[in-house]
Amino acid sequence: MTAYDPDNIFAKILRDEIPSTRVFEDDETLAFMDIMPRADGHLLVIPKTPCRNVLDASPDQLAAVIRTVQKLGRAVMTAFDADGVTVQQFNEAAGGQEVFHLHFHVLPRHEDVSLRPPGKMGDFDVIAEHAEKIRAALS
Repeated sequence: MTAYDPDNIFAKILRDEIPSTRVFEDDETLAFMDIMPRADGHLLVIPKTPCRNVLDASPDQLAAVIRTVQKLGRAVMTAFDADGVTVQQFNEAAGGQEVFHLHFHVLPRHEDVSLRPPGKMGDFDVIAEHAEKIRAALS
């Protein structure tokens, strides 16, 4: 497996070198909005410490991230009156991973509403509104 690259985009977000719309943060994890949302409220959860993916993450990193995934999954369901939540996680290029820093996608879902196609940039004003709804659901 390839080594962790400290210059990946999520590492840069953690260092505030690239802007992001942060929704939740604790000592171990960060949740921020996906800029190419496949559903309203689509966000990402990452560990604050370096790891490429599930395959090299420590048990402590995985535990911290999954706690935040669960917390944010509940929040997006409340914020968007969702019927369910999809959690996605990809490992290595052949597994669909594009950014090589462990991350989980959290997407609120509604019955009979398909995900939008991948790769389409979202409207940043709408993304900011969605982030505020999630923050309100967390409080």
